Amino acid sequence: MKQTTQEKQFQISGMDCASCARTIESGIKKLPGVDTCSLNFSTETLRVSGTVSDTEIIERIRELGYDVQTPSNQETTIAPPSFWQFLWERQDTRLALVGALLILPSLLFNELLPGLGIHHPVIEWLAVLAMGTAGLPVFRSAWQAVRINREININVLMSLAAIGALFIGAYTEAGLVMVLFAIGEAMEGYTTSRARHAIRSLMAVVPNEAMRLKPAEGRVSVNELAVGDVILVKPGEQIPMDGRIRSGHSSVNQTPITGESRLIEKQPGDEVFASSINGEGVLIIEVTHRAEDNTISRLIRMVEEAQEHRAPAQRFVDRFARYYTPAVVVLAMLVAIIPPLFFGEPFWPTGASSGWLYRGLTLLVVACPCALVISTPVSLISAISNGARHGVLFKGGAHLETLSQVRGIAFDKTGTLTEGRPSVVRYEAAACVGEASCVYCDDLLALTSAVEEQSNHPLAQAVLSASEARGVNGRYPAANNVQTITGKGIQGEINGRQIFIGSHTYFDSAIPHTPYCQTVRQADEAGLTTMLVSQNNEYVGFLAVADKIRPSTRTVIKQLQELGINRLVMLTGDNATTAQKIAEQAGITEVYANCLPEDKVKIVSTLRNELGTVAMVGDGINDTPALAAASVGIAIGNTAQAMETADIVLMNENLDHLPFAIRLSRATMKTIQANIALSIGTKLLFLLLVLAGLGSMWLAVLADVGTSLLVTLNGMRRLKSPTPLKPVLKQTSL
Repeated sequence: MKQTTQEKQFQISGMDCASCARTIESGIKKLPGVDTCSLNFSTETLRVSGTVSDTEIIERIRELGYDVQTPSNQETTIAPPSFWQFLWERQDTRLALVGALLILPSLLFNELLPGLGIHHPVIEWLAVLAMGTAGLPVFRSAWQAVRINREININVLMSLAAIGALFIGAYTEAGLVMVLFAIGEAMEGYTTSRARHAIRSLMAVVPNEAMRLKPAEGRVSVNELAVGDVILVKPGEQIPMDGRIRSGHSSVNQTPITGESRLIEKQPGDEVFASSINGEGVLIIEVTHRAEDNTISRLIRMVEEAQEHRAPAQRFVDRFARYYTPAVVVLAMLVAIIPPLFFGEPFWPTGASSGWLYRGLTLLVVACPCALVISTPVSLISAISNGARHGVLFKGGAHLETLSQVRGIAFDKTGTLTEGRPSVVRYEAAACVGEASCVYCDDLLALTSAVEEQSNHPLAQAVLSASEARGVNGRYPAANNVQTITGKGIQGEINGRQIFIGSHTYFDSAIPHTPYCQTVRQADEAGLTTMLVSQNNEYVGFLAVADKIRPSTRTVIKQLQELGINRLVMLTGDNATTAQKIAEQAGITEVYANCLPEDKVKIVSTLRNELGTVAMVGDGINDTPALAAASVGIAIGNTAQAMETADIVLMNENLDHLPFAIRLSRATMKTIQANIALSIGTKLLFLLLVLAGLGSMWLAVLADVGTSLLVTLNGMRRLKSPTPLKPVLKQTSL
């Protein structure tokens, strides 16, 4: 019987650095029946595709010296453990702590205070025992890496160095190498664990229970709630589920989702998000998503998945480390063999020299790439977590790196630079009789709303609001066979009549309306967006819509210019007059009007050819092609569509955090570059010291551990800085 290919997912424990993830990946890939395998070190998530069984995968993982978390032993607490708790929870680090106690006499009397002249075989045996105790997991992992993966990894380097030191009688060195390496790996694991907790802490804001009113009243787990259930949220409580308000008015703090702490007024019909904090009113809410599908859950899932899309800098480091480690072994052999063989230098330690074998072994320790490998992922984890906490969702380290290089930005107008909540300010039927309550004009509005009823475009919402306010929204049934014609408009069938709604530009080329053209043009010149309507290919009237610029748009444009991004472009399907007025208010000088979707794609592609790296900012609804054409696509809003279509999402539904996203990306890339420079610089310095006979093996380990901690802590700075600037402009209500 042919076995079915399956996708499997496991949570791995016991990894301290990215090298551990590569070892597991390589081991799993060698199992029969594995098609693809990827392990995300940042989230500890292993994904395997193929016909291989769960048992075989778990056995291989444990064979390599790691473990698999089951639902019962996965972390259920948000609070991260303290450093000593972290060390004591794991067998490997407990052995390292025991080894540290055993090596203390040898460190004290042989290395720090050799002048005391205290020597005893017991001290040396304790050093050997320390090496064996702390190094047992390392030796085991090194052997499995060679036996199963046929590769030389960091554990192999350290094992060779320790055993070689033991072989030449450097017992203290052998013990210190293993103890310091094991404790250093544990410290790397701990600091990386802290960064992971920054992501998981996002879930701490979601209540585990809710007060259900329907279908059965009582307090229940949020996992038991279904779409359509009705829940009660009291003043000051956190909203447990995404939903729609049935009754009640309140102010809601949506900080966990959008990153902005201002209160948002909510009323019946408005959407609310799980994790938001209810204000002063009682809310009756109808659940619209299950717990695993709500906005905060999707946000966290995307943040974790984002770390699987490696930035080019990270891919370079990973490739470099893959070839670097075996090369180091060859170099160490040459260092140990060539000087004694060709230049008469001592191979073994002598009274006057440490010998070239010792230098070769020390080189193995110096070349350990821990700091280099950890320097990039920890910075990206921290930056992505920082962004998520402030309402900026990076869907991959690659997108974060690309954003740091952006030299120009194209903006869609409606819903991006403007509020996206336009209102109908005028509508006039072809048969209008000029009365205040013209039946023909009301009929035009009713026809238009029946076609737009199924659209979520901001202009459609404006029409629906106007028809409801006028009381004509139910005059006609919702149109049948509704179809959006890209770049032209929308059409539908009502009672056998074909209704089409489109732009003035399209009507000029397709539907005669000469007697009314001047009236429509006057509305265009007044800066209004016009929508022309036809019935069975005959013009029946037009509607004019106005949209306000976002209060913070001009400030954001100025901040972007201060960041050195001077090529800022506005793209819109509106007429040139309306487009120019909005651009002037926003502070943008380069405007492209009357754009069809394909025109926007061409303009963005042209900008990429001119500038190299270009961002496109839109609402993710009708500008998906342009978002895809840009080097990096940025969507505004927390809708499912916006979160799926773009590379970066600004969750707070405005441009306020765009400058922050750019500053964060640039700061992160500077941190990564500094970390790589520090890692390589330290290696080169100790390499010269070792070749000159001035470096010891245990000091080399100490330097490697210290460098690893420095680059990790430096990368974790991106968890807290930079932060968004406080908005200069605030929206006020009259």
